[in-house]
Amino acid sequence: MLAGRRIVLGVTGGVAAFKAAYLARRLVEAGAVLRVVMTRSALEFLGPQTMAAITGTPPLTELFGPDTVSPHTELAAWADAVVVAPATAATLARMASGESDDLLVATILAFEGPVVVAPAMHTEMWEHPATRRNVAMLAGDGVRLVGPVSGALAGGDEGLGRMAEPEDVVAAVVAVLSGSDLSGWKVLVSAGGTREPVDPVRYIGNRSSGKMGNAIALAAARRGATVTLVTTAPPPHHPAITVIAVETAAEMAAAVWGAAPHSDVAVLAAAVADFRPAAPAPTKLRRSAGPPDLVLEPTPDILAGVAALRPRPFLVGFAAETGPASGASEKVAAKGVDLLIANDVTAPGAGFGGDTNAVTVLTPAGAVEEWPLQSKESIADRLWDRIVEVRSH
Repeated sequence: MLAGRRIVLGVTGGVAAFKAAYLARRLVEAGAVLRVVMTRSALEFLGPQTMAAITGTPPLTELFGPDTVSPHTELAAWADAVVVAPATAATLARMASGESDDLLVATILAFEGPVVVAPAMHTEMWEHPATRRNVAMLAGDGVRLVGPVSGALAGGDEGLGRMAEPEDVVAAVVAVLSGSDLSGWKVLVSAGGTREPVDPVRYIGNRSSGKMGNAIALAAARRGATVTLVTTAPPPHHPAITVIAVETAAEMAAAVWGAAPHSDVAVLAAAVADFRPAAPAPTKLRRSAGPPDLVLEPTPDILAGVAALRPRPFLVGFAAETGPASGASEKVAAKGVDLLIANDVTAPGAGFGGDTNAVTVLTPAGAVEEWPLQSKESIADRLWDRIVEVRSH
């Protein structure tokens, strides 16, 4: 998978540093040539001799030393990819600000290729506004984030912040080194929650922020696709993304159905209202008139409309559930999708408006795969990995 590819593995100072040794072994087994950079804090958790034994080369630890004049620029020129695993909150902050006072961040700043980062920290640190800003900045700079996931943490705690498993990090490295694996693809994404007017002031809506759909669109664009994003939410900015702003289900249906015949893949992540007022009031309803009697009618089934196209794009649907995602299993065949992504919006960390999600991936053949709680950016990239895999067979 990685035969002859040159990878710099950065190890930072967290308890998850022990996983870096296993990750190094997996990268070497995949054929990669590895150079390891360990921060001073990493040396408190993992011995450099361990990494030397696995890679065949002693790890580098200092920006200034007698062995080479400019280790960071030499490493940056040598590498095909840089992987930081685990990446602590402090390292994410230095990367986001460009604070290159250690060998690892200096190497990343001098490097022009793909960077894969596997964060690991306590839940409170991951959820802190400063970390969230740094993560958003790094994602905007094109850094590939893998995890974190939910599970056991240091000190016996449980929660979101556990480093992704080494196998998932290796898969991400393979994906980024495959080049622009979506190059030439025309991708359609829907995002956000629709608003169905009751009168010119009020509407029926939902709590969807559009963050999941935005992450999917942005990940596709970064991987080389030309993206049409039909959204009710503020969109991400990328030159490969064309935005069609809509508000109602009818407007979204018209935009999606217009773009779908020209798309290779359609990922419909929007939270579309199932019903709308049949006769919206032309002027503002007054309190003095008493509660109105609202008669509702169905909105267009956008997913079914795309599924009925012949030919149709590879189709991914989303289903927001209020309970176990297994309740969406009947929808896979009924909706005629290639993949269905379901999530329990009542589960902690997986509801509307957050920066994380936990989903269940269902296929028409009956396969069910649980993806644990992780960042929406990580879910988005993992979804495109899966779409590439399924479409290639």
